[in-house]
Amino acid sequence: MDLSPVEARVAASLMEKEVTTPDAYPLTRNALVAACNQSTGRAPVLHLEHHEVEAAVLSLKDRGMVRLVHPSHGSRSERYRHIVPEALELGAAERAVLCLLCLRGPQTPGELKSRSDRLHAFGHLEDVQRALEALAGRPDPLAVRLPRRLGQKELRWAHLLCGEPRDEGEAEAAPTAPRRDDRLAGLEHRVAELERALSELRGDSGSNPL
Repeated sequence: MDLSPVEARVAASLMEKEVTTPDAYPLTRNALVAACNQSTGRAPVLHLEHHEVEAAVLSLKDRGMVRLVHPSHGSRSERYRHIVPEALELGAAERAVLCLLCLRGPQTPGELKSRSDRLHAFGHLEDVQRALEALAGRPDPLAVRLPRRLGQKELRWAHLLCGEPRDEGEAEAAPTAPRRDDRLAGLEHRVAELERALSELRGDSGSNPL
């Protein structure tokens, strides 16, 4: 899909609020900005401006994932609703998992199950796993299993709406680079050794008769 992170946050926020706050859905622009910038249930927490959300909405509209609901009688504000399941052909379980991955970043199946109560009732952890594998097994995958993180038993999954995710586990597993102070101390030690060796060579050459 190659969405921007802002577009993914906007789409997922609309998907979430349709289920969790149906009385306020479709969302006004102010409500959508607030949903995108929530401090709970979001990772990372964003501080998007209205114009950033508006630009993302228009881009998603062009992609066939969001529709604008024009003001009707008694309403002053334009509202927004998503059509992500139709655009991506998602079932209810796949929709819930993809929504959570977009809102909270890479997660384990256990984390997804514990956070999905308001979006979809997964009976068992295996149901979450099946939804993830369905997203990953499509001709154009929408999710991917990440390499195991250092010291973590359960594998995490990430969405692919914004392209390939960064492998945080790889960064954690990489050897720690020497600190600048350590490198400087090492260089100073080598210079001192070279100066001592050079001094000894000069002393030897000075003691030899011509």
